[in-house]
Amino acid sequence: MTTLNHTGVSHTVFHLLGIPGLEDQHMWISIPFFISYVIALLGNSLLIFIVLTKRNLHEPMYLFLCMLAGADIVLSTCTVPQALSIFWFHAGEISLDRCITQLFFIHSTFISESGILLVMAFDRYIAICYPLRYTTILTHALIEKIGVTIFLRSYCTIFPIIFLLKRLTFCRSNILPHAFCEHIGLAKFSCDDIRVNIWYGFFVLMSTVILDVMLIFISYMLILHAVFHIPSRDARQKALNTCGSHICIIILFYGPGIFTALTHRFGRHISPYIHVLLTNVCILAPPMLNPIIYGIKTKQIWDQVIHVLFPKEI
Repeated sequence: MTTLNHTGVSHTVFHLLGIPGLEDQHMWISIPFFISYVIALLGNSLLIFIVLTKRNLHEPMYLFLCMLAGADIVLSTCTVPQALSIFWFHAGEISLDRCITQLFFIHSTFISESGILLVMAFDRYIAICYPLRYTTILTHALIEKIGVTIFLRSYCTIFPIIFLLKRLTFCRSNILPHAFCEHIGLAKFSCDDIRVNIWYGFFVLMSTVILDVMLIFISYMLILHAVFHIPSRDARQKALNTCGSHICIIILFYGPGIFTALTHRFGRHISPYIHVLLTNVCILAPPMLNPIIYGIKTKQIWDQVIHVLFPKEI
């Protein structure tokens, strides 16, 4: 369980508590976790299947949506099964290497989703501002390059965190008050100086998620500027409707994270389990609701869902 080095004892096994302070409610808390995970798996898998098998959906917007659905599956699979094992079987023991692997995929997938939302905003900008050149600009070759760039960016920015954590000596408590591992949450149990971890984490946040939010905001300012210069009211309404699903997902993805950050900064009197629950909402809600939002608000996808689920009634 522990190893000895020149600084003393360093824990190599940790214990995740799940939702600290609500241990007696874990069985009830597991119900929304399980339902949201099943919905996320089924909804996103169905979305990927429909987009990949229907040639009329091989357009940039749907291909980016397919990437988002894949990232949603990875993000929820990295976290929910671990949480359920704690809630159901009290299996909170996790090795240091497994903990670092988990947080690597959680953080990198989160950054990937942020990047995908950015390129989806760029897609809407091209579709509305340059509709005649839409297919010539966003070719399949360019979409493939964009996809590779998104995932390389996320993996390359998070990869150094592995070494920043491996260099630390974990001689404090090995009890992690959470349902899954995350970078600073693990690093703060080290006896070493973690300022490099903190500053690198801040750099990653600013150079990826915050930058993405700023570019998405600029994209939508340009979109609104173009839309309100369209003379036809019906055309303006149609253009805005094409952005509706994407705006909902942006709010759903960034909104809980911003709220959680604010509660951590200003809600010092809030119970710790509230902070943990809010963090879990950031992980659980987008993968579950993204396919529902796009399925309901996008007619082409909704028609294909009905065709797949109820073929004899069509």
